Amino acid sequence: MRLKLWKKKNCLDKMDPHKIIKYPLSTEKSLRLMESQNKLIFVVDIDADKDVIKKSIEEMFKAKVKNVRTYVQYGEKRAYVKFSNETPAIDIATQLGLM
Repeated sequence: MRLKLWKKKNCLDKMDPHKIIKYPLSTEKSLRLMESQNKLIFVVDIDADKDVIKKSIEEMFKAKVKNVRTYVQYGEKRAYVKFSNETPAIDIATQLGLM
């Protein structure tokens, strides 16, 4: 069991960031979080852990990530990504076409 988990995590570390981060959520709640708390919400691969998500976001957008919180709902995993003050979430949302 441990070997299986190790192999899965090791494969995720080498995986393409675009396969780990599926798409950003554009809801009223996510826009409110973006403006007030400098956060964006992404739907991510169900097997990805917080460290892998953080590395993928930093690699994709060249932004510093403060922390990542995740939860699973309806069979999909969502990641709440808080960016550092140096990189506003609004700038990243503009790159993605959310704004």
